Amino acid sequence: MLPAASGRAPEAEAPPAQLGKELELVKHYVLLGIAKVILEHDIRIAGAAPTKLPRLYESMMRGLQDRVLLELAGMRIQFKASGIGVYEEKRTKEALTASYRCMGYQRSFSMPWAFVKAESERLLKGYFEIKKA
Repeated sequence: MLPAASGRAPEAEAPPAQLGKELELVKHYVLLGIAKVILEHDIRIAGAAPTKLPRLYESMMRGLQDRVLLELAGMRIQFKASGIGVYEEKRTKEALTASYRCMGYQRSFSMPWAFVKAESERLLKGYFEIKKA
């Protein structure tokens, strides 16, 4: 790197401020992954549960799962185009921590499980809302 015009040595470049849009996209992506796991679990349970309409419940959850998988696929394409990459998810008793790359910098965030559960449920409920034109 060339010295600054003032003759002083250049200061180390600070990483850009964490952009809210990218962080929110990564959080949404991680929550979709959790929702996918929840649905996989519940589909197994519904298939084995002694209910009157097991195929109906299972097919409803599979339809929901398909929507989650489609959104995840779309986000992966968007991440690739934007240079965002989620490379680690760590689950502890207290929280879910995700590490990702964005604009050449590595970042991470944690979400407590109570938040993850509530947001995953909110996200899945959102698929049932009727969009008004």
